[in-house]
Amino acid sequence: MATAVTILDIPDAILTTIIAAVTDTRTRNSISLVCRKWHALDRLTRTRLALRGNVRDPFLVPTCFRHVTSLDLSLLSPWGTHLGGGGGGGGRDGSAAALVARRIGMAFPAVRALTLYVRSSASVSALAPQFPSLEEVKLVRWHQRPQGVPLGAEFDGLFESCREIESLDLSEFYCWTEDLPPALQAHREVARNLQVLDVLNPSFAEGFKGNEIMSIVGVCGNLRVLKAGCVFDPRYVGFVGDEALGAIVENCRKLRVLHLVDIAGGAQDLDAEGFAGEDVGISRAGWFEFLGGLGLVEELVLDVRKNVRDSAMAMEVLATKCPNLRKLKLGMFHGLCLAIESHLDGIALCHGLEELSIKNCADLTDLCLIEIARGCSKLTKFEVHGCKRITVRGLRTMACLLSTSLIDVRISQCENLDAAASLQAVEPIREHIEKLHIDCIWRDDGSYQTGDRFDLNGIGGSGLYEEVGISNMHHEFSDDDDVVVSATEGRMRKRIKFSSDYNNGYCQKAWAKLRFLSLWISVGELLTPFLELGLEHCPNLEEMQIKVEGDCRERPKPAHREFGLTWLTQFPKLSKMKLDCSDTIGYALTAPSGHMDLSLWERFYLNGVGSLMMLTELDYWPPQDREVNRRSLSLPAAGLLAQCNSLRKLFVHGTTHEHFIMFLLKIENLRDVQLREDYYPAPENDMSTEMRVNSCCRFEDALNMRRIPD
Repeated sequence: MATAVTILDIPDAILTTIIAAVTDTRTRNSISLVCRKWHALDRLTRTRLALRGNVRDPFLVPTCFRHVTSLDLSLLSPWGTHLGGGGGGGGRDGSAAALVARRIGMAFPAVRALTLYVRSSASVSALAPQFPSLEEVKLVRWHQRPQGVPLGAEFDGLFESCREIESLDLSEFYCWTEDLPPALQAHREVARNLQVLDVLNPSFAEGFKGNEIMSIVGVCGNLRVLKAGCVFDPRYVGFVGDEALGAIVENCRKLRVLHLVDIAGGAQDLDAEGFAGEDVGISRAGWFEFLGGLGLVEELVLDVRKNVRDSAMAMEVLATKCPNLRKLKLGMFHGLCLAIESHLDGIALCHGLEELSIKNCADLTDLCLIEIARGCSKLTKFEVHGCKRITVRGLRTMACLLSTSLIDVRISQCENLDAAASLQAVEPIREHIEKLHIDCIWRDDGSYQTGDRFDLNGIGGSGLYEEVGISNMHHEFSDDDDVVVSATEGRMRKRIKFSSDYNNGYCQKAWAKLRFLSLWISVGELLTPFLELGLEHCPNLEEMQIKVEGDCRERPKPAHREFGLTWLTQFPKLSKMKLDCSDTIGYALTAPSGHMDLSLWERFYLNGVGSLMMLTELDYWPPQDREVNRRSLSLPAAGLLAQCNSLRKLFVHGTTHEHFIMFLLKIENLRDVQLREDYYPAPENDMSTEMRVNSCCRFEDALNMRRIPD
């Protein structure tokens, strides 16, 4: 009789490959508990690790992950403290940091990629010598830059110890823009080795000026990825202009990814038509030379916050000179295509595009969307932001034309596209769309604006669709807004009808493949109107992001008891959620008569979170009082979060009182909790609450002493 074959009979080489392909952390942890052999294979193939332990316990650093090559130390507890366990960088903290760094270096000898929270340069000086072969470095800091430190001095310890760095990520590291150029100039060998440089940090007071960009690219000639926040405003001295853009293409000829974004704070001042008050200080010839020199670029982001007019010809240069371009994001570029008859022009000639984002294009119309869909037929992701002239008809037609490829759509701040209209527009791809973002803007009468009628047959006749391989197509909008497309090609005749079952004009069918849903909603509004839109039928929705924005001080008390989180119980697989109230402004302490303070608003938004029985991970940003720079979890919020028994991970992006956070110990399955003040400027010394380093330690001790059911 033949012996039964079990999984233990799989050859080690195959089993190692299978285990290495598993990326979920909890699954990997379960694998390591099967038997000694699987435990050894897990440790052998585990290449990425994020430590969450307390820096006061260096003896608890695991020593069994000898093959880890990517190590994340930015989330060590207590969050945002010095590597030695305190808030400073000298004396006793410096000695403790050296001890912890030595222990980490011995435990992870194979590290090539490191992420580190740098409260002061002492952390880098202590840890960098332990990993001289580092290739990728990401520094994180939300606290203010230490005073009295010379320009560029914070990078000296890193560049002197690690000369093989190929990737430097400063996108979450607050410093001055004047710090980096002199550091790179002083360490030219490191600068020549750099292939990835990310300095696109939104917390900068202002972006890099033209001379700073020229200084950086002058010594970093081998860059393949460059992401930078810039100053494009021509009213500023040293703004990025023709000379700086020319220096980029002249010195960095290997660029594959380029992001240049104006990070000036505040809302853009646009007129009624969507144009800014000034034009960008870059000539048309400058754009032609710049875009024509990016021959190898695959991903391009240009968001300049000032008008770039009549950009169709520049887009044609981009299409001609950059055949490998796959991702494109443009902000304040007007005249992207002319949409004249059936002729493709402008951005529609970028036939290889797979992802396209258009922001604040004042003259983008429905016909432009249709032309883009015809020319960019490979689009899988499309984002439109702040475009006032497009309507549901144009976007819906675009979705029809891209129905075989488009799976990711983001629609925000478009005047004619409220929540109902946005869902109507993407209904043709409802069965296979995977990611969706819309703004929760409701109309009192329940209607949506569709714009003027137009007949596609009247635009260039049958030639409209000749360039996409269809010789004769009829596309018209009926009164009930169903789209009927009939096509004849040779002897084949098809009739495709994108119809739907509507209740009160809204789709009632399932969004079968929708896995991610992002919503923007104004303060005081409710989620419950979604019940009337048909979006409740999402059987595979796994993750949601909800952004609440507005000034509570100007709002009356809500007429309803809760925001509407109870409605989310209709999603059986919803396990991860981000509730971001960081841009919700109110009174943190005593509110004037007739107004609610932030604790009552938090009760409004978190009421019902305990009913989400499948929710295992929650990121929560409390509302803030900007006058006192306070973002704190209140007593009602802590009590409501304590009712969510299914949570395993809870990250509060703010602070709270010690006795409030102790409420969270009532959550039976809770395994990972952290307070992160990851907003700029993070308070140097938290005097507004009772949370201190010792408070976090006491909570973590109480959390770790509990028995976890699974």
